[in-house]
Amino acid sequence: MGAFKEPHGGELKNLYLDAEAAETEKQAAQDYASWDLTERQLCDIELILNGAFSPLEGFLNKDDYETVVGGMRLTSGVLWPMPITLDVTEAFAAELKSGDKVALRDLEGVILATLEVGDIWTPDKTAEAKGVFGTTDEKHPAVHYLNNVANPVYVGGKLTGVEAPTHYDFKHLRESPAEVRARFKKLGWRKVVAFQTRNPLHRAHQEISMQAAREVEANLLIHPVVGMTKPGDVDHYTRVRCYEHVLKHYPEQTTSLSLLPLAMRMCGPREALWHAIIRKNYGCTHIIIGRDHAGPGQDSNGKDFYGPYDAQDLLKEHAEELDISMVPFRMMVYAENKAEYIPIDETSDDDKVLNISGTELRRRLQEGLDIPGWFSFPEVVAELRRTHPARHKQGFTVFFTGLSGSGKSTIANALMAKLMEIGGRPISLLDGDIVRKNLSSELGFSKEHRDLNIQRIGYVASEITKNGGIAICAPIAPYARTRRIVRDMIEPVGGFVEIHVSTPLDICEERDRKGLYALARAGKIKEFTGISDPYETPENPEMDIDTIGISPDLAAHRILVKLESMGFIK
Repeated sequence: MGAFKEPHGGELKNLYLDAEAAETEKQAAQDYASWDLTERQLCDIELILNGAFSPLEGFLNKDDYETVVGGMRLTSGVLWPMPITLDVTEAFAAELKSGDKVALRDLEGVILATLEVGDIWTPDKTAEAKGVFGTTDEKHPAVHYLNNVANPVYVGGKLTGVEAPTHYDFKHLRESPAEVRARFKKLGWRKVVAFQTRNPLHRAHQEISMQAAREVEANLLIHPVVGMTKPGDVDHYTRVRCYEHVLKHYPEQTTSLSLLPLAMRMCGPREALWHAIIRKNYGCTHIIIGRDHAGPGQDSNGKDFYGPYDAQDLLKEHAEELDISMVPFRMMVYAENKAEYIPIDETSDDDKVLNISGTELRRRLQEGLDIPGWFSFPEVVAELRRTHPARHKQGFTVFFTGLSGSGKSTIANALMAKLMEIGGRPISLLDGDIVRKNLSSELGFSKEHRDLNIQRIGYVASEITKNGGIAICAPIAPYARTRRIVRDMIEPVGGFVEIHVSTPLDICEERDRKGLYALARAGKIKEFTGISDPYETPENPEMDIDTIGISPDLAAHRILVKLESMGFIK
């Protein structure tokens, strides 16, 4: 029990070499092929190497991958619900063969581990999406990642750890499974319930976790995810500060906080099973599984991806094999007449029940409205207001897209002047021609180079937005996928408003002062948007403007009205 609980598969893995052997491996790795790990891969490799993903000893080979996708088991028969894979480019994969060694590096080029290559294959991503996530709908964040972010080829093989990833933040809270187990043993904790979270804790969460611990007569480990979570989630720095505040409100010597650098997939039932296995490896005896645990929300048809109790049902199905007990999550609501939190299924008609949804909380933060003390601790609210100011104080990006000659640049300049007149935030104009001259002068006009240019614009705009400024971008941006990438860069750090300047092609040609359309039709300019290269019309822009019969001044005014209605300006 507790610190003495058997790890999943029977052995807690530790794949790190000792200092002397690690130095030898580092030297040898100078001659190996080298791969720079992505953000998700960095999370995965840390948890493989330190044993959190026991019994895994590396990235899955093809046979294990297929049995996990199809039946949630490794070829050994051990229960394992999540394919942990190393995705690489086709060009890099072409250089490898089975038995080769690869140096795996962090974003600064530090070697963290070496991989002995096993299998190299191109997966059926549609089958993976259906098997693991139960859907091919790209509104699911993991499906979107699989299809649009992950590389096309998988490489499996065993890992040898040479250096743990470096973290500069919250070092006192970053512990391996072995270290957490040792702490449980030192404290004499023989029963521990894990509380999985990726959101700030409010009073209801505290009540839920305390009640769960009381029910099973256990101590409590608050074990938040600080790796990749759902896009749009509160950043982990803010969340951890909130956890530290809330920790003070638990009874002394009953509760501990430790961080988990996990890259979540948000895949409901399978994710819950995975979370349970990981916490079992950390020495926990119980885990709280909530309603719609790790659910990503609704699909393209407005239906929840997973049923509210699918995760709990899957854990019940595998309870004996899991060897970690589930404590079902009971939704807690505040009964104003009793001045306390009670389970929703214990309320009566006489109770005056109060609750604030996540959507309502975000609205109150965005609009600077009151958040009552019964809902959250004052310290938590203060932290959230520091990093999530009211919308009219946040940075945002206005992203124009449209054909050459549609009027984007003219409207963008008019909008900038009007925003400068209002004042309050720094404003930067990232016009297509200006960016080409100063940031992307070496690029041509191939699709690859156009995409790169737009992504550069998106990156600069995201930095401006993150730091509370206004970025006005006016490129052609003809490709829907690239516009989506830019939106995904910016929305986690501020507002993103896409303006489609929908002036028809014939009007754009009439306005063409540089004669570019004529040259394109004559075949003298290749890959010209609207003539020899496609323009993919935005499906759901925040605003659509056709400049026929409308002045730039009026167009800019309409955008101001839109920004005001969205809360970005007052």
